[in-house]
Amino acid sequence: MGTPEFAVASLEQIAQAGFEIAGVVTTPDKPAGRGLKVKESAVKQYAIEHGLKVFQPVKLNDPEFLQSLHSLAADVFVVVAFRKLPEEVWQMPKKGTFNLHASLLPDYRGAAPINHAIINGERITGVTTFFINAGIDTGKIIYKEEIAIGSNETAGELHDRLMVAGAALVIKTLNAIEKENVVSVEQPAIRSALKPAPRIFREDCKINWNQPVSKIHNLIRGLSPYPAAYCTFEMAKGASEFKILRCMPSAIVAGNNAGDALILHEKELLIACSDFYLKIIELQPSGKKPMKAAEFLRGLRDYNLKAL
Repeated sequence: MGTPEFAVASLEQIAQAGFEIAGVVTTPDKPAGRGLKVKESAVKQYAIEHGLKVFQPVKLNDPEFLQSLHSLAADVFVVVAFRKLPEEVWQMPKKGTFNLHASLLPDYRGAAPINHAIINGERITGVTTFFINAGIDTGKIIYKEEIAIGSNETAGELHDRLMVAGAALVIKTLNAIEKENVVSVEQPAIRSALKPAPRIFREDCKINWNQPVSKIHNLIRGLSPYPAAYCTFEMAKGASEFKILRCMPSAIVAGNNAGDALILHEKELLIACSDFYLKIIELQPSGKKPMKAAEFLRGLRDYNLKAL
């Protein structure tokens, strides 16, 4: 059970490991893009290409879907980047239903664990498999694997590494379940000290240049490439919104001038934060393709620029 590319890696590894895939459950097709063309999930595309039976229920508690699922007589359900399952679904297989989560549980339960780990400046994250229960990411932990986070690594880059590590952990978990030697551990009941990973909204992506450079740097890389941190540039030709995709902290001290631009050698763009300047490496004007900072500066009429 899964939807995006992150789940395809696990599905592919399950197939290559020789496990019998009784069926694949994914989201219904939906219109997307400017032309509103019907878009299939990445998991469905893989399943169709490899001749796997696909289910796309609108509601997971639909009686017809539940009957179809039951008729598969699957030993175990594997869930990767999917919806919250009703109890009648996750309790169905005799060997249980387990989920792959892109964090070291119990920290970063929720919809955006990769983003929040980077935004919070974590140096270590990982992947976890756990048996699903009635809560959200609260079931008994089966396996964990730690992954170091690079100091300039973006959420997109970390996503790809966790996707590969997660697929391997799924196979390790399936092998253990098949051999009936799984030892699962309850997650701690303490909630107050845990770090959450809620869904990210547009208002969470606005850059506040009055914050320290390290905090802004982590926000930008934690939201890159999607949904992307953004700000407004006030320029001679008017104000325009930009996504900031890549950056790097500098050692240049900023005064009481947060948001002011510093242009070096006509090709380096730095923005003042509350303590130091942040070097902008890649940015994306609204409605246009990403570009390097030097390319952006070449298109300016003058260097009278401020980030808001």
